[in-house]
Amino acid sequence: MSELNKIALRIISDGKGILAADESNATMTKRLEAVNVKSNPENRLLFREILFSSEGMKDFIGGVILYDETINQISSKGKSIPDLISASGAVPGIKVDTGAKDLANSSQEKITEGLDGLRDRLKKYYDLGARFTKWRGVYSIGEKYPSKLAISSNAHALARYSALVQESGMVPIVEPEVLMDGNHSAEVCLNKTSEVIKKCFEELILHKVDLSGIILKPNMILSGSLSKDKISNEEVSTKTLECLKNSVPSEVPGIAFLSGGQSEIESTKNLNLINNNNNTNFIMTYSYGRALQQSALKVWSKNIKDIVSTQNTFNHRAKMCTLAAQGKWSIELEN
Repeated sequence: MSELNKIALRIISDGKGILAADESNATMTKRLEAVNVKSNPENRLLFREILFSSEGMKDFIGGVILYDETINQISSKGKSIPDLISASGAVPGIKVDTGAKDLANSSQEKITEGLDGLRDRLKKYYDLGARFTKWRGVYSIGEKYPSKLAISSNAHALARYSALVQESGMVPIVEPEVLMDGNHSAEVCLNKTSEVIKKCFEELILHKVDLSGIILKPNMILSGSLSKDKISNEEVSTKTLECLKNSVPSEVPGIAFLSGGQSEIESTKNLNLINNNNNTNFIMTYSYGRALQQSALKVWSKNIKDIVSTQNTFNHRAKMCTLAAQGKWSIELEN
């Protein structure tokens, strides 16, 4: 086993998942303002530190994706944030892309930027304690989209990023997200997601990336959010597994799904069924942001000094997600 493979397995084994706490300051401001909490570095840190020091971190969370502001902050206990996370047994990670910008010659689509100066930033993040990273490519589904241009340019960027990350001794999370916005069918989502993932692996192999030392973070196969033809949770699991079985090389140790706008319950239910039906060798777990934090954020916003209730809410959600990653969740356990 390579060192990278060991790190990847440490993050996603035993039903543990990834807490995606890498919202940019702009996104975090939207989340906080939506629950009437002032967004400043102190409050952003306060909420995240409450989660990172929860009991549930030890049993359910294998890794935490941080944002640049957070990885540089010091907790109220005087520990650096990466040290606080490591103390729970989880692995600190960091988002390293600089966001999605309009794609030249296809301005309705996005290309993720951030390769310039990445090697130096990775060294700095490694020294701060990060051992894995994240880069997100985004793809829209429309009549002409995603175009071949968007599919190949984002795959190329994900591969170049992954090669640099592995060179620096960290595990890259490869996140090609096909958005659920639109009125497309699940069948179209299946075809487009398969095309996107296959192209990513073509480029990863071309760039000599060690596939046993990455984690794939894809979307589940869903109907578009505006589609009238919703599919059942059972079909979500069948189509998602079909997609991954046909697109992901067997060397990849595991897949950590993004929630992609699904509700907390929906994303948990779908993950549970995927694991009930999983006939692959891949570990199938979660890398959720909103679907792990939303309820805790609502509780916290009522009284930002109420640490216990906020942590209890987060612990419950993390436990439900981990049970789903083991195929042991049921709706009865939610109550």
